[in-house]
Amino acid sequence: MFYRQSIIIFGFALPAVVCAAVVGGGIFLKGKATTSFQEKQAMYKASEANSIGSQSIEKEISKKREHVEHWNTQMGRETANAIASALKEIGDRLPPKEFQQTAVEYPNGASGFATASAQPSSQVKLSFRATYRSMQRAFIELETLMPQLQLQELKIDPSASSTSTMNFSVTYTAWQK
Repeated sequence: MFYRQSIIIFGFALPAVVCAAVVGGGIFLKGKATTSFQEKQAMYKASEANSIGSQSIEKEISKKREHVEHWNTQMGRETANAIASALKEIGDRLPPKEFQQTAVEYPNGASGFATASAQPSSQVKLSFRATYRSMQRAFIELETLMPQLQLQELKIDPSASSTSTMNFSVTYTAWQK
């Protein structure tokens, strides 16, 4: 009888509390481990999806890599030399009576579109005396050969010397690397 209270406390109550704490701790740790596992599974699935996406993007990019390399080399060339050689190439294919380059100017400093951009650029002012059809063809070929050119200004005036030709004044922004 004297030991009944001690037996109840130390024999039943205390072991029950300790067991409840151990079971509660086990349930808490299992829940935490399950949550962590699910988060890691979700991160793995997202990583796999990103990997598959990046592989498909890389596949698409590799098809265009040679074009990008061509454009990078084109952008790396000095603008004055590139335009001079492109215009010579174009002029050789067009009839001399229908296409004549009259002036080339490379103004210093940025103007036009270039003032609103941090991208390095230069300005190119070109003048021609040509027929409309020949000039149109020359513009197409020049802008195809030099995709970094952006037309800024185009002025067309009738030629005083001939009724079939016109005077063209063009300003380009030439974007650089």
